[in-house]
Amino acid sequence: MDPDKPLLIYPIVPASLQDLNSIYDLFEAAILFQQQHQYIGWSQYDKQRIIADLESDLLMKVVDGEKIVCIFSVCYEDGLIWREWEQGDAVYLHRIVVNQVYKKEKMFPMILQWAITVAIQRKRRFIRMDTWANNEKLIAYYNHYGFAYIETYTTPDTTALPLQHRNLTVALLEYAV
Repeated sequence: MDPDKPLLIYPIVPASLQDLNSIYDLFEAAILFQQQHQYIGWSQYDKQRIIADLESDLLMKVVDGEKIVCIFSVCYEDGLIWREWEQGDAVYLHRIVVNQVYKKEKMFPMILQWAITVAIQRKRRFIRMDTWANNEKLIAYYNHYGFAYIETYTTPDTTALPLQHRNLTVALLEYAV
C-alpha cells in the first residue's frame, strides 16, 4: 500500500436498489469520459449484473453525505477469471467507477484500505482485480499501490460474466495482504 495513502475519509457501505439510477448515471458518465478522452474502457455495462450485485450486497458505494462518490463490486470467489488461482483465499474488486466530481480525490487508496480490512476479517491472503490488458497506464497505477501482475488472460464468452467482461483480454493483478 502506498505509504502516502490518505486515511479513509468517506464511509464505504453497501449500495441499495434506491441507488440504481445514480449507479447507472455513474457508469454512463464514465463511459462517456473514457470515449471523449480516447481511453481504453467500457463500451457498455450489464444492468442485470448491477441489480444482482445490489441484491447480494456486493455492490459497494463510497459516500459523502447523500452523494455517491464511487462504486465498486466485491466478490469472494472468481473461478471463471482466476481459474486455478481461485482457492477461496482472496477478495476480488471489480467495476470501480468514480464520480467525476471526486476524480481528483484518489478513491482507490480508500477502496484498497477497505479491501485489506475485509480480507483480514475474512482470513483472505490476497486482493485481486483485473483490468484491460492493453491499458498500461492503469496497470502501472495499480502496481504503484502494490499489485503484482500475474498474467494476461482472455475471459470466456459466457453469460456467467457481466456483459462488458465477456471475451475480454485482461491483466490479472494481485495484492498480498
